[in-house]
Amino acid sequence: MAIIVTGASGLLGPVLVQALRDEGREVVRLVRRTPRAPDEAFWQPGEQVVDLAALDGAEAVVHLAGAPIGDKRWSEAYKRELVSSRVEGTRLLVNAMREVAAPPQVLLSASGVDFYGDTGDREIDEGQGKGTGFLADLCERWEAEAGRAAEAGIRTVRMRTGLVLSKKGGALGRMLPIFKMGLGAPLGSGKQYWSWISVDDWVGAALHVLKHQDVAGPVNFTSPSPVTNTEFTRTLAAALRRSAMPIPVPAFALSAGLGEFAREALLPGHRVLPRKLLDSGYRFTHTHLDEALSAVL
Repeated sequence: MAIIVTGASGLLGPVLVQALRDEGREVVRLVRRTPRAPDEAFWQPGEQVVDLAALDGAEAVVHLAGAPIGDKRWSEAYKRELVSSRVEGTRLLVNAMREVAAPPQVLLSASGVDFYGDTGDREIDEGQGKGTGFLADLCERWEAEAGRAAEAGIRTVRMRTGLVLSKKGGALGRMLPIFKMGLGAPLGSGKQYWSWISVDDWVGAALHVLKHQDVAGPVNFTSPSPVTNTEFTRTLAAALRRSAMPIPVPAFALSAGLGEFAREALLPGHRVLPRKLLDSGYRFTHTHLDEALSAVL
């Protein structure tokens, strides 16, 4: 019984695929080109086409595909791509899962802590409702498509992921060159909370929820110890043996340079706790930012 993975060439896909294979699991990667290997199957979300045979009888689907949030300035066209790459892909997978004779038993579908909007310094868990803003609305539509699998009786986990610590890309990968030059600085007030998770714990949490059949619905993929942006800045600079700039980057400068992305993704606060992971028995490898960065770097 194979585990189907989308987004297998992104930041998280390759490490998850390797971890599954290390456990002796069979993995099939959905790709948008002609398959070139026995472990690949074709799909094309924009055209709502997928290899149904790959899904029929599969054990699980882990859906990670979606256009990168921070790789381009948010034009109206790119915002539509951010939405469509998530909504259409999830719709296609769920339709296929509902169509095949032997549907997968579980769907793990990516989402983000941006679902909660700006929650300031309040500690929140999965019981917190949806916030406001473009990213919150995007997550809501994304999760609604995944929820259709739950309506069909398929155990569904909506992985609300925070800032993933990986030197190979993502937010940390983009910050490293700046911090290595000693130019890292707090953003805006620096008081906004950033909820982070090491790449090792993200993979560990994904394996955990695959195996624990009592875990379903929204699950926060974040460490138990979110930090303010100022603390994140100081800790990352120290991990690289550099100094952080004492003067923060003003919010207006971030907005002028990065536009809506800064206002939606960098300046809001998310003090998110992984209540469901902890209650279901997951034990984090990295609970403090300094040790997590040391491991990652």
